[in-house]
Amino acid sequence: MIDLQSKYSKSVLAIKTPVNVTLARQMVPLERIVNLVPGSMLTFDAHCDEPLTLEAGGIPIATGETVKIGDKFGLRVREILTAQKSD
Repeated sequence: MIDLQSKYSKSVLAIKTPVNVTLARQMVPLERIVNLVPGSMLTFDAHCDEPLTLEAGGIPIATGETVKIGDKFGLRVREILTAQKSD
């Protein structure tokens, strides 16, 4: 007999979800965004050594630091974030 629960679990774990790495966030007036041109600069309050945030499906799940892998970059996970309970 095939273990259906195990087969189901494996298929669920194979589902792909969007993953994003975020350096910084801020609110910017829409006028500033509309007026962006090549060479425009946006400055952020975050220091360049601060950890990056890894999000899966739009939910922060970990923080880490950038690492260079050949001519690409990656994220070395330093901390797994715990789920926050909503009241």
